[in-house]
Amino acid sequence: MKEFEKTKLNRIKRGANRAVYDKKTINKILDAGFIAQVGYIYDGYPISIPMAYARKGDKIYLHGSTANRMLKAVLESGKTSINVMHLDGLVIARSGLHHSVNYRSATLFGELNEITNDNDKTTLLKDIVDHMIPNHWDTLRPMHQKELDRTMVVEFTITSASAKIRAEGVNDEPEDYDLPYWAGVVPVKQILEAPIADKGYPSTIDIPEHILTHYSKHK
Repeated sequence: MKEFEKTKLNRIKRGANRAVYDKKTINKILDAGFIAQVGYIYDGYPISIPMAYARKGDKIYLHGSTANRMLKAVLESGKTSINVMHLDGLVIARSGLHHSVNYRSATLFGELNEITNDNDKTTLLKDIVDHMIPNHWDTLRPMHQKELDRTMVVEFTITSASAKIRAEGVNDEPEDYDLPYWAGVVPVKQILEAPIADKGYPSTIDIPEHILTHYSKHK
């Protein structure tokens, strides 16, 4: 199935012309990001917090302390929703009403379970680290068992999803286009700046090649 089935849960009503249910497009939005907003209920309050993640197929992996109340809450409920959004431009219109932004946003719905096998947890933590900086995990100190014991890894299986994308110019009122006001789009990009070494030993050696490669690709 190339598209997610449209349901009451994932169907986009407002701005339906910008709705996308294609799995390939949604996966591109997810793979271009590193931080997801994860929703949960705690003591009756709806809360969302940013979490690092990695995607493998139709699954999203999150990690945190074994005392993490968000991970405990979503595991207890067995389901949650996740959003990943990229801001691509500021849309400056002739009236305040028509100001907008260009963006790519994917909202996922799914079920969760905890990964408890140490080998599986280690592999998935590697995936999360390497999603931040490709090929980085193998250059790190191996994890201590006590670190692994204190870390919870949660698997989120995507059962439904949709995306909403705006990638266009200003949509002003027809009669406003001849008015003497500037309008247009201010593109927005996220870039990396030059790596800064930590104090101590890192300050005395060259920056690893894989970090420089990642920086050069996104500077």
